[in-house]
Amino acid sequence: MPTHTFTLNGERVTVDVEDDVRLLWVIRDMLGVTGPKYGCGINVCKACTCHINGKAFNPCSVPVGAVSESDEITTIEGLADGDELHPMQKAWIEQDVPQCGFCQPGQIMAAVAKVRQCQREGRDVDDEAIEEIRNICRCGTYNRIREAIKAGADEM
Repeated sequence: MPTHTFTLNGERVTVDVEDDVRLLWVIRDMLGVTGPKYGCGINVCKACTCHINGKAFNPCSVPVGAVSESDEITTIEGLADGDELHPMQKAWIEQDVPQCGFCQPGQIMAAVAKVRQCQREGRDVDDEAIEEIRNICRCGTYNRIREAIKAGADEM
């Protein structure tokens, strides 16, 4: 069986699994990191959004064989700095965003990636930038999500 090594939330991990197994299952089932959620499995809902090398991606649509040893994957569990929540996580709490909470890890990870992208490009985190985020919220808390993204961006 093939061996795959990469960095997950700052730790080197190695798994023995076939190349075509989706990375989401490796993260959740083999490594026990359950923040990224399974919603659709086809890169539509984006409930599983994580970061690979600092950019948003959806591990439900990526086979583990496509991940290289130099790749750094961050899930919602790796976003905080020790016991200190990330500014976007704090904004989510302050804006009382979640209802059911299922999509929230992916929403937060997408928001952090979008803010970082805007910062790199010298763009404002405005409504136009936020509209580029395609994560689905089944509860429809988009207005609170938008406000939390803006508040979190101000602190990043």
